[in-house]
Amino acid sequence: MSERPGKPHSVLLRNGTVYSPADPFATAMVVEGDSVAWVGSEGAADSFADGVDEVVDLRGALVTPAFTDAHVHTTATGLALTGLDLTGVPTLAAALDRVRAYAAARPADRVLLGHGWDASAWPGRRPPSRRELDEATGDRPLYLTRADVHSAVVTTALLDLVPGVRELSGFAPDAPLTGDAHHAVRTAAHATVSPAQRAEAQRAALARAAALGIGSVHECAGPLISSEDDFTGLLRLAAEEPGPRVTGYWAERITTPEEAGRIRELGALGAAGDLFVDGSLGSHTACLHEPYADGPGGTGSANLDAAAVAAHVAACTEAGIQAGFHAIGDAALTAVVEGVRAAAEKVGLDRVRAARHRIEHAEMLNPELIAGFAELALTASVQPAFDAAWGGEEGMYAERLGRERARTLNPYAAMLRAGIPLALGSDSPVTPLDPWGTVRAAAFHRTPEHRVSARAAFTAHTRGGWRAVGRDDAGVLVPGAPADYAVWETGDLVVQVPDSRVANWSTDPRSGTPGLPDLTPGAPLPVCLRTVVGGRTVHARPNG
Repeated sequence: MSERPGKPHSVLLRNGTVYSPADPFATAMVVEGDSVAWVGSEGAADSFADGVDEVVDLRGALVTPAFTDAHVHTTATGLALTGLDLTGVPTLAAALDRVRAYAAARPADRVLLGHGWDASAWPGRRPPSRRELDEATGDRPLYLTRADVHSAVVTTALLDLVPGVRELSGFAPDAPLTGDAHHAVRTAAHATVSPAQRAEAQRAALARAAALGIGSVHECAGPLISSEDDFTGLLRLAAEEPGPRVTGYWAERITTPEEAGRIRELGALGAAGDLFVDGSLGSHTACLHEPYADGPGGTGSANLDAAAVAAHVAACTEAGIQAGFHAIGDAALTAVVEGVRAAAEKVGLDRVRAARHRIEHAEMLNPELIAGFAELALTASVQPAFDAAWGGEEGMYAERLGRERARTLNPYAAMLRAGIPLALGSDSPVTPLDPWGTVRAAAFHRTPEHRVSARAAFTAHTRGGWRAVGRDDAGVLVPGAPADYAVWETGDLVVQVPDSRVANWSTDPRSGTPGLPDLTPGAPLPVCLRTVVGGRTVHARPNG
């Protein structure tokens, strides 16, 4: 049916299930242009059928708000999708075989780029040595990041391209590079990626996101992570081509409100994202109050103290932009809470709370820190897939911290009880883009007392991401909201709660609670048939 002149294109979706707080029994939805116009029942849908430009028979499919992934590194994700990805490789020998094959297949690359090794999962638990990588690549430059992207192994040929790297902090003669040495080799390696390669990687990442029902991503960039050209190029590509929305954060410290002008000029919503207060647990660089239980000892890396946090938050608050930090260890999170509290004393608690400053990862939160987050209205941008990958009694967290400390990590239930806003994401390519897997990981946390309902996790992965960027009118299918939605092929819809004292699963329609797919571990996850952003289809599954 052709669109009527002068009118926004209108669509009626019917004969399915629409996940909406406006009507827990909704089976139909009308979209006009880029907004949701109506949600309701099949009977009422008849009155719209003749007045719209298009009618879509859902054939029983589920319609939900599109997901928001609140922490993504888009270009790195695309490079992993299109290049050397060692995620899930079971042994060191298999990893070296894959490096060898990739090097042989890419003879023209100035620097070989790869990602995803995790020696904690390998027999022997050691990363590849520099000698082994030199042999596997034929003495070519190689940059190969650990799964958490906070350390990397490299070849001698890459070190030779970075003058002075052997004198920088974080350099070791034959161990993964961390800190300044890692940042230096990363800058050198990424500088060899051409604009065309970069755009190809960005398109691949955004296409994968759209195919998974992700309608928005938060790009967490910064001078220690990517480049200004990479960041501005991504924002431009997202604005010009169909695909998920991209909200950008640039992780550069400022100390005066006037410096915020530079952040705005880049197109960033805030000076936030991966502004590193510390590093990662896997690389022994997350900053802890007590030493690591394994490895080299020590308490990790403290990159910013409370005073630096306070200066940044105060400047951002006064400039009217979001501040934010990467903080994982309990000592780093203590510095964050103390620093934000000091900023609130300077510029006013109400102003700090209204700014919705955000903290990425926020893994080692104790009750006092949870109370501080709630007091200061800090948004926690968290990644449940971290727990799925590294939690549990025998996981990497327990190895790094000991089982007792590891059991305290990622306390989502306590965070929600305290009123802390959660926004879920993947930190891709650290863990893959996988929204339903992320909701499952939160609902079936490896530590049972930290589990939340599937509904709460789903809300944090949809509406929570919009609220984290200051939008309370989106991420939900109600009249007036942006028409960002996904259509899913799935099985029976159920209502899941984590408390064993009540029924875990219910299909009773009298509850009036919208159902979600069965996310029990092992159950098949929904398949995305279509993703729509602002009323525009950005992904359609063939024959879907």
